[in-house]
Amino acid sequence: MANYELQHTINTERTIFFFKKFKRLFFIVFFIVFIGQQGYTQVSATIDSTSIRIGSELKYKMQVETDSTQIVVFPEGQTFMPLEVIESRKIDTSKNGNRFNLTKEYALTQFDSGHYTIPRQKVLIGDRVFFTDSLKVEVRDVLVDTTKQKMYEIKPLVDVNAKSIINWKKWILWIIVPLLLLGLIAFLVFRRKKRKEAKANELPPYERAILALQRIDESHLLEQDSHKEYYSQLSDTARKYIDEEVYDHAMESTTDELIARLDEEIKSGSLNLDKQTVEELKKVLKTADMAKFAKSKPDVLTARADRNVIENVIHKTKSAIPEPTEEELLADEEYRKEVADKKRKKKIILGSLAAFSVIVITLISFIVIKGYDVVKDSILGHPTKELAASEWITSAYGSPPVTIATPKVLIRNAFQLTEEQKQILKGNETFVYGSLLGNFYITVSTVTYNKEMKIDLEKAVEGSIGGMEADGAKNITFKTDEYETLNGAKGLKVYGGLDVKNLITNKTQKSEYLMLNFKEKGGFQQILVVYSKEDRYAKDIAERIINSVELKNAK
Repeated sequence: MANYELQHTINTERTIFFFKKFKRLFFIVFFIVFIGQQGYTQVSATIDSTSIRIGSELKYKMQVETDSTQIVVFPEGQTFMPLEVIESRKIDTSKNGNRFNLTKEYALTQFDSGHYTIPRQKVLIGDRVFFTDSLKVEVRDVLVDTTKQKMYEIKPLVDVNAKSIINWKKWILWIIVPLLLLGLIAFLVFRRKKRKEAKANELPPYERAILALQRIDESHLLEQDSHKEYYSQLSDTARKYIDEEVYDHAMESTTDELIARLDEEIKSGSLNLDKQTVEELKKVLKTADMAKFAKSKPDVLTARADRNVIENVIHKTKSAIPEPTEEELLADEEYRKEVADKKRKKKIILGSLAAFSVIVITLISFIVIKGYDVVKDSILGHPTKELAASEWITSAYGSPPVTIATPKVLIRNAFQLTEEQKQILKGNETFVYGSLLGNFYITVSTVTYNKEMKIDLEKAVEGSIGGMEADGAKNITFKTDEYETLNGAKGLKVYGGLDVKNLITNKTQKSEYLMLNFKEKGGFQQILVVYSKEDRYAKDIAERIINSVELKNAK
């Protein structure tokens, strides 16, 4: 029995020893893992100089070393106050194994001399928030020798519309592309009009035929033994005149077809031309056919005589064409009016098609460059995009004041405290834009108490969730993270999704929300932004609003 008790005691002591050893080992492993996790991401910030002159550029470099799977969000906007950001440069990325080294550089400046502190900057890496160290900078005056430098009067202020400049850069293509297309269309229309005017200014057929014969005489083709070219021009001159004045297919008809048609015109009384003239024309055209196709070479005297025959045929044909009757002139006038109307309608149709083509080509060009959604929203408008493009207002709401930048001024929500609430609360102020059941909703609430109270932010969040459910929100999901503003106010960030019935579309809308909760100066402050999940502009607006939140009295 004694041996059994002794053995039991030894076993118990051995168990306690191993348990202590395992516990110690557990804490060591935990400590190593914890330190390793803490050192897994590194954030640092440096400046190229601690002293600059007024208006000079100061380079602020932020470096992040992190895992390749993490998303890194650097600060944007004027978060370096009292220094001013003049340029935010692109992120330089280098890879080291499965880790990334990201370098972000900002160009800062200040136009007043003095000693300044660049506040610590917030960097979001994954779901965690990191802060850089604050840095001190001296801004020196520029020494000016007033004994040598001539002094001038101060110039008056000049208003500069920066917004219009930005819009000009943004919409320059909307001006250039249509102008180029309109210029091309105007060029084509002008050229077509010029051709018509040139045609209208041409000589009448008879004068042009006589002029063509004179040019044949001046060409000296017979002296150059170019019988084929000579007879070709002679035949074309006669055919063109007849084509324009008598028979509009004279150019493509054979000699026999042309002579047969002239005989028909003579028999019908449309042409008072004698048979001998037609036979002379036929003889010359046959000779021309032989010269062109059979390489025949008549003598010079015959060729010159044939030229005179053609001139005589043109003279007689002109005289043989009867003057139009009054009925024919009236019919011709009606015909001309009808043709003019058709031309006018054609111009209207062509002009409309040209304008429509310009619009379509411009739209297609911008859809390719900017994307369909951007072009559609620019033309038809989009309420949230217009909200983002409006002039934002930075204002303080409630007490202690919550400073926030919003696209529209928040309206005070009238709320009367009951007698029981007055026993506990000193004040309750709420400022609102939009509606929880609409497309975009912003609210800022501040509560102050008559006496110091211990505030549990997590309990307050539960109450806020319940309040949203009471207002019509359903299927609310949420996550919480610790949050700290740039001026050091610590609070609780809540974000997630919810479903609401949109009052405009009367359909269930998937929404997301961001909520910040603080307990500063013995009170409670809450900022809530709710927006449609399918709205491509809303998330950026919500994040911009949340990132602008400051509690001025926070220490």
